[in-house]
Amino acid sequence: MIFKTAAELGALIASGETTSVEVTQAHLERIEQVEGKVNAFLHVAAESALAQAAEVDRRRAAGEELGPLAGVPVAHKDVFTTKDMPTTCASKILEGWVPPYDATVTERLRAAGLVILGKTNMDEFAMGSSTENSAYKTTSNPWDLTRIPGGSSGGSSAAVAAYQAPLATGTDTGGSIRQPAAVTGLVGMKPTYGGSSRYGLVAFASSLDTPGPFARNVLDAALLHEAFSGYDPRDSTSINEPVPAVVAAAKQGDVAGLRVGVVKEFGGEGYQPGVLNRFNETVELLESLGAKVVEVSCPAFDYALSSYYLIAPSEASSNLARFDAMRYGLRVGDDGTHSAEEVMALTRAAGFGPEVKRRIILGTYALSSGYYDAYYGKAQQVRTLIARDFDAAFAQVDVLISPTTPTTAFPIGERADDPMAMYLADLCTIPSNMAGNAAISVPCGLADEDGLPVGLQIMAPTLADDRCYRVAAAVEKALESRWNAPLLSKAPAL
Repeated sequence: MIFKTAAELGALIASGETTSVEVTQAHLERIEQVEGKVNAFLHVAAESALAQAAEVDRRRAAGEELGPLAGVPVAHKDVFTTKDMPTTCASKILEGWVPPYDATVTERLRAAGLVILGKTNMDEFAMGSSTENSAYKTTSNPWDLTRIPGGSSGGSSAAVAAYQAPLATGTDTGGSIRQPAAVTGLVGMKPTYGGSSRYGLVAFASSLDTPGPFARNVLDAALLHEAFSGYDPRDSTSINEPVPAVVAAAKQGDVAGLRVGVVKEFGGEGYQPGVLNRFNETVELLESLGAKVVEVSCPAFDYALSSYYLIAPSEASSNLARFDAMRYGLRVGDDGTHSAEEVMALTRAAGFGPEVKRRIILGTYALSSGYYDAYYGKAQQVRTLIARDFDAAFAQVDVLISPTTPTTAFPIGERADDPMAMYLADLCTIPSNMAGNAAISVPCGLADEDGLPVGLQIMAPTLADDRCYRVAAAVEKALESRWNAPLLSKAPAL
């Protein structure tokens, strides 16, 4: 049961061949079996999940028309508010906090009949590329338990790769869905910015944060994408346009005549040979399927990483000012002997981890008087240049492609004391966050050196999310046919 796709599970539940309770129970048993090795979850809501599943079964028995994912379990990143379970953002400063409201994404999961199994581990406040910055635990990659599952949505990627859930939610601020998907052999999508609501998503960088899906295949990702996306008047950045036809595109999977651009700037030194080998093979595969492949140069992409690490921390320093020990969350030093300012300082010192503090300090500096124009202002100018490079590229081609990340999953602890090395994991993914366009990662094989998954990144213009799914589905179908097997088999470490 746990090895079936989300679409298959939804169809089995709808036909009466199984029930949501049976499917949910099977996944809860899987969580109990492997969670001690994987550490994907911060909170498992077994009782609540079974109650949700029973309600779906009741509605189905009553003859209600339900969606294609009704009754299917999903793991939910612990950055979305949930009024019936804790939302901690993997930070001590929010330990035990149960919000008074649901995020829009949470609401839409429930409305679609998905069964929320629990909340997944992450880098604290979504700041990181390895899930080692969680205040509670380090999540392992199910392909090799000594390696990272990516970040910041590493708990979600690990849960799906370990078959603890068929689907999961994540957020992508600089690559935090696509990079974990790549290193755990999954499909991970960053929708167009504003295409999925940020209401109730605890903010890291408000102009960059984007909710998106994880799945083990392209169609499942498209189904989840469609289930929780769309206009939300409670989010001022939400786009009042229909959700692109992502499910239809995932079922189409045809690239004949499509113009595909290979980004010149993403390759060469610093890229693992096995990653480049799989990427180059996939380029040849796309050509064999009838795509017209050309090289495209986007020179401003070379400056995306440095400009991102000024813009994102600047927004974080503003957003995280709300955690002041006055209204909710952790409070340290409230013994009557300290002023409010002292309580605030003591709480933030105890509640925030090293990476969060590093980014708050960096962002506050970049926004400070005398430095704003030199740092934050210049970074925003670079952001404009990146968007112009995308515009110029998409005038020539329908989609752009690159490796999702320069290397496969690296060993836990290898980059923990080297922030710059850690940040390079997002080298290829950051430009799409800066410009706001759609981008997906789909598995394209295993690296020669270590046998670990490699991801192909497909980038499309704003609100052309369906193109990402169309190309990803074509790659998935062709590689499965070539290998006569699902693209990537069960993660071997489990």
